[in-house]
Amino acid sequence: MLTRTAPANGPESGLLASLGAWTWPGTAADGQQVAHLLLAHRLGRTSHDTPAAIEARMRHLGETLGGLARAEDPVPETLGSLVTVGSHVLLRFPGARWGLKLPAHPQWTRLVHDNGRAALVLGLDPLAQWADAPRVDAYLDAALARGRLLFGFTCRTSRTA
Repeated sequence: MLTRTAPANGPESGLLASLGAWTWPGTAADGQQVAHLLLAHRLGRTSHDTPAAIEARMRHLGETLGGLARAEDPVPETLGSLVTVGSHVLLRFPGARWGLKLPAHPQWTRLVHDNGRAALVLGLDPLAQWADAPRVDAYLDAALARGRLLFGFTCRTSRTA
């Protein structure tokens, strides 16, 4: 779901509307609990949604977020931010008029609040929005093995919307 934020000069609403988002609590390499967020393009619905076009959109989104890392690189902080909106969490993109409302279980939201950030995983390949946990796990395993994931941390802003 898109939620209006500020004047636009970032990702277009069409790109944001084409995204699927999945959230889950997980463990970081240091053993600490961390909130995870996967963004992936929904399966193509038109002839313009070729695998190459989808990858280009997702790479553009990664650049908009300040550049994301490959699995073997140090994970950067992104320019995106997480904003609490009541009991919901909104991902805001730099320069975008709209934010992306994230699916958020209370445990995930608590991790974002307590740690002040979430691990952002950006998939370069499409994933059906209806994908359940086993399908998301299979997607992540396959995409990681093929170098088709980009990573960053997105921080929670101190204010709420």
